[in-house]
Amino acid sequence: MLKLTPILLAIGYALLMYRFSAWRTRKELDAKSTELADRRLLGLLSPMAEALDVERVRVMIYEIDPVNGLAAPDGRIFVTRGFLQKYQQGLVTAEELASVIAHEIGHVALGHSRRRMIDFSGQNAIRVILMGLVGRFVPLIGPLIANAVVGLVAAGLSRKDEYEADAYATALLVKSGIDTAAQKSLFRKLEHLTGGAGGGTPAWLLTHPKVDERIAAIEANERRWGLD
Repeated sequence: MLKLTPILLAIGYALLMYRFSAWRTRKELDAKSTELADRRLLGLLSPMAEALDVERVRVMIYEIDPVNGLAAPDGRIFVTRGFLQKYQQGLVTAEELASVIAHEIGHVALGHSRRRMIDFSGQNAIRVILMGLVGRFVPLIGPLIANAVVGLVAAGLSRKDEYEADAYATALLVKSGIDTAAQKSLFRKLEHLTGGAGGGTPAWLLTHPKVDERIAAIEANERRWGLD
């Protein structure tokens, strides 16, 4: 039991930190968000709500400049003011922004926030185990190796979530009568819209799949589902 104590403490600490982070995120979002009121976008959300068999899809605008969408741990859907401004400037279409919302709905529907809490706890336990094992042989760089391994695991799990949310979004867009071309065209714009994030970083280190790989996965699903 004593040998397991550090691992149990690591898991407990990770759970506590995740809960604290979720609380802090909710407080931040509550203070800096307003409800989406754009009529064109709301018109696209209406068939989504019908497809999901819910009264409405509620989307909040997070009042920050970076271009992003997010699914909060409490299940709320957000797009940033910066993203909405790109739409208002004509750089992003209403259908493209709707595809972002569908993607974030996918994260919520597939329980990715809960999965991340479990993953985060497991990764912290792995870090403790690796630091103990590797540290016996290479004391000075053991922690660096442990963090690198855990980082690779976390990146892989994150990419898996993104592919799943993309597939969910494709299905929801089709069911809502929105062409999936908007989903793919937005991915082609993302690098420019976000300032070229990702660059030459190897795919296995990225928390999000590369654009070409995401589009290829969407098209593979379309063929599998007879949508092409």
